[in-house]
Order: sequence, then structure tokens, then C-alpha cells
Amino acid sequence: MIEFKNVTYAYPDGNEPVLKGLSLHIEEGEFILVIGPSGSGKSTLLRCINGLVPHFYGGRFSGKIYVAGRNPVALGPGGMSDLVGFVFQEPEAQFVAGVVEDELAFAMENHGLPQRIMRKRIEEVLDQLNIAHLRHRRVETLSGGERQLVAIGAVLTLQPRILVLDEPTSQLDPQAAEEVLTILQKLNVDLGITVVLAEHRLERVAQYADRIIYLPHKGKPPIIGTPREVLATSELAPPLVLLAKVMGWKPLPLTLKEAMKFVRRLSLPDSESLLQPRMGGEVVARAEKVWFAYDGQPALRGLSLEVQSGEVVALMGRNGSGKTTLLKHLVGLLKPLEGRVELWGYDTRHLDVHDIARRVGYLPQNPDDLLFAETLREELDFTLRNHGLPPGRYGEILDTLDIAGYLDAYPRDLSVGEKQRAALASILVADPEILLLDEPTRGLDYLQKEFLARFLKEQRDKGKAVMVATHDVELAARCADRVVILGDGEVVVDGPVREVMSDSMVFSSQVNKLLRDPRFLTVEDVLKVKGVVGMTTSPSSQQHPSF
Repeated sequence: MIEFKNVTYAYPDGNEPVLKGLSLHIEEGEFILVIGPSGSGKSTLLRCINGLVPHFYGGRFSGKIYVAGRNPVALGPGGMSDLVGFVFQEPEAQFVAGVVEDELAFAMENHGLPQRIMRKRIEEVLDQLNIAHLRHRRVETLSGGERQLVAIGAVLTLQPRILVLDEPTSQLDPQAAEEVLTILQKLNVDLGITVVLAEHRLERVAQYADRIIYLPHKGKPPIIGTPREVLATSELAPPLVLLAKVMGWKPLPLTLKEAMKFVRRLSLPDSESLLQPRMGGEVVARAEKVWFAYDGQPALRGLSLEVQSGEVVALMGRNGSGKTTLLKHLVGLLKPLEGRVELWGYDTRHLDVHDIARRVGYLPQNPDDLLFAETLREELDFTLRNHGLPPGRYGEILDTLDIAGYLDAYPRDLSVGEKQRAALASILVADPEILLLDEPTRGLDYLQKEFLARFLKEQRDKGKAVMVATHDVELAARCADRVVILGDGEVVVDGPVREVMSDSMVFSSQVNKLLRDPRFLTVEDVLKVKGVVGMTTSPSSQQHPSF
């Protein structure tokens, strides 16, 4: 159904092709998972299927692509839209209407479908995705998971035979992500829709895929096979698969259910050392009974919280629970309607945001909000000048984040993961005392997340306070000392990472769900207790130098 023949493509300003001599075939009705390191060409491959590449992005293209007999290179996205439904990483980027029902109707109106057919298809999509209750809601009031489902629904109204999704769960909490993936599986199985999906968090989706297309670093040929075949040899693997490979479990389990039979034979000696919580230092940030609302809708409801130096705090909770709002209060971008926010004992109401930014580094959810200069070099120098520091003094940041090669690149043209690292560098170059990171693992592969976790722990060990708002439970398990779970703008749980994450059905790591023991959150924890020396849970930084 989908065929690539010797496809090579380079973006307009790219020195090297992102795709080089790519050939593959996808059968109708398959569920295909596309994986690979950040920047390896996953999004580019997806954009080729509906003609966005090269029709919209330009650049240099060669080779042939056929999708159900059509040529997307010649037809472009408009000529492919009834055949290929495309859902972007950020669903709000493709919304054009203010109300859900109007958004579902928009594409059909563009195709001139009769009113009778439009009404029928809207009802069908509302039922298929179980979002009938959202019919009259304004799009901006929806949660992340609801927006993702509406974005899927908007392309389904044209009844495409192929559904292409670029990291559809990257901004979703675990429960919302599971709901979206369940819907995709149902569309694939019940309606025979071909699904082609790119994703970094393989623990969520690997078990649904018929085959995996693994794109190594730029220009190298893909590895294509069943999930077991590809993950058995790939350096990118979810924690469960990584543990299975370390322990030699065969056949390789892809789900917790499949791994249970091996756990019964796994002997783990007693050890209490992992249960000792790490203690922080002085309180550097404090929220006291903070209330805040957007257009009369409460986002924080009397929230109280303290952050100490020398600790990593994972801020978790479902979409819309108040995580981003809290971070914006701590950096002074928002002021409480009631209550008080303090930094080093000073009320943020009396502090200028510019002065706060000298000591507090804030990475927003969307890195584009930080990146505005023509080159990354200018971006970093702007930060340094704002802090009274000489331009060009980047220290080890470039090597630590593996972005030295992008100094003269336009930051917004980078991949999502590369932009994330560039934005992080733009705040770290000033060496802030408090780090506030909002979903920092968007667009990052497993190895980059591993290096990010190590980096955050290094910052903690230097006495800095780190707060990470994240849906990524595996990142929290790797680096957090404390977990704070928010619900409807309130602190629901606040405690040591092992205590909180081992007592949760949703916010818990794969290893902990498998072993059901508070001592074990990560593969590394298991190796420590087993006394495995000299074995690492990921390839070295020399093999994949990021973070």
C-alpha cells in the first residue's frame, strides 16, 4: 500500500540527507511503529507519506513514493488528504475552528461534502472516539488527551485508509496516552485502517505494532522487523525489554504479562539501602496557599509546596492538573490571586521577572517559546549578555548536550529533540541556581533521556534545586528524589520517589509494576541488588553523545 523506492531527501539548509536511499513497503491494514534516535528522520518519513515533504518543506528530493497508487510528491497534502489522515506532534497546531464540532466538520467542508453526509460522519467519529460529550466544547478548554482525540477525529471524518501520527502521546499523562493508543488499536483492528506512528516511549506502544521501522542515525539503512526482532538488537529499548535482555529472558517479553513468568524465577536478595530517601538542603522556593485562575476557572486551589536545594522534584499529574501554572509562578511569570510565592524568602510579587531569571532557569513545554534568534550561537550569547556575562563562554554545555554542531544553525529548523536541547542550553549557559523544566523529554530518545537524568542528578549534587514537570514516569524513576502529584490544582501526594511511585497504579515505572517492590524502580536498581558489576543500562556516551 505504501512503497518507498530509493528515497533520498535533504531539507533546504541541510548539508546531509535526512533520508538516504530509503526503500520499504507497508501492507494495507498494518500497524507500523517508526522509532529511532532524535533527528534520525522519523518525522520526515511520516511527512513523505502525505506529501508534506517535499511539497511544503522544499529541499532536495529523489526517488519514488507510491501510496495506494498515488504519488504524494506530485499531489501534495491536499491531493492526499482523503487517503492519508495526518496528526502532528502538537494537535493545536492543526486546529482551525474554536468549537469541537466545527473542527470535525472543517475538512469535509473543504472537500464539498453534502450536509447529510457531514452530519452522519461527525456522529460516527464522536461515537468511535467516545468524545460525544465534547461536541460543544471550545478547543482551548480541552485537556491534552481530549485535544489529541479531537485531532484524530478531524482527520477521520474524511474516512482515510491510512492514519499517520507523529508522537501522539508525547504531551499526555499515562492514562490519557493509554486511551489514545487503545483507540488507535481499535481503529486498526475493527476498521482495518493502516496506522503509521512515530513514538519515543516504546513501553506504551511496542506491543500494539505489527512491525517496527527502526531508523538509525541519519543516512544509515533502516532495520525492519517484528517488535521482538528489532528491539532484541536495538540500543533503544523500554525498561522492561532492557531488563529482559540483561537477564537473558527468551522469548523477549514485550508486556508485563509476558514477563511475569520470568519474575517468578528471579531471585533478588534483601537490601534496604535503596529505600533510604535523600535529604535536601535549605528551602529556596515556597508556595503558600496559592490560588490562581484562568478566566474564572481555578488552576491552583490553595496549593502549598516547598522546594529545597540539592534535590530533584518530579511534578506529576494528569493533563490540566496545574503543573505548568505552578512552574510559571515559581519563575515569576504569573502572580497568585491569593497566597504567596517566595524565592529565597522574597515574595515574587516584589521581584522583577528579569531579576528572577538571573537565578532561575525555566524551560517551557514548547522550546519555540525560548528560541527566537537566527542562530543557536546568537541565542546563547543573548542569554549571557542578559546576565552580564561575556559572549562565547559556553563552558561544557555544548559537549554535554551534544549541540556543538548546531551553533550556526537556525534553532527552529532543528528536530523536536534537538530544539529541546538547544532551549535547555540557552538557560543552562547562565548557570542558574534553580532549574524548572516543563516536559523536557519531548522528542528525546531513551539514550538522551538517560543522559538527561544523569545531568539533572549532577546539577542536584552541585547543590541546585531542580523541579521537572513531566508525564514521563521512567524519567522520574531515574532521577527524582521526591515526587509531587497534583490533582485539580492541589497537592495530592508529596513524598520520596520510591514511596510515591511504588504505591501508584498510574505513576509507576515498568520495573516497579513488574516486581511490585519499592526497592526497584529502574533496571539499575535490579543490577545493584543482583551485584552485577560493570554492566550499564545503556550504551556509553561515546556511542550516543547526548546529554
